[in-house]
Amino acid sequence: MVDKETVKKALEEVLDPEIGIDIVSLGLIYDITFPEKDVVNVKMTLTIPGCPMASYLVREAKTAVEKIEGINSADIELVFDPPWTSDMIPAETRKKLGIE
Repeated sequence: MVDKETVKKALEEVLDPEIGIDIVSLGLIYDITFPEKDVVNVKMTLTIPGCPMASYLVREAKTAVEKIEGINSADIELVFDPPWTSDMIPAETRKKLGIE
C-alpha cells in the first residue's frame, strides 16, 4: 500500500525551476490524503499566489504522484491558507539556500 512517505519521495522529484529545489524541501506540500486506496489528494501552495509557474508545478506534481505503482489518480489542490513563508522551509534546505 502507498503511504505519505512514498508520495513525498515522488514529489521530491518536482523541482521549482526558478530555484532548483524540490517542492517538498521548499515546504510547499501541506497535506497528503488517500480518499481511496488508489487515489491521492495533495494540498500544496506556492511561494506567491501569482506564481507564473503554478500550472507547471501542479502538472508536474500530478505526473510524479501518478507514476507511483498502485496510484490511479492524483488530485493536486492549490491552497494559500496558511500563506507560505520562508519559515516553512526545513532547516537543512534553508542552509543550502543561505537563509539560515
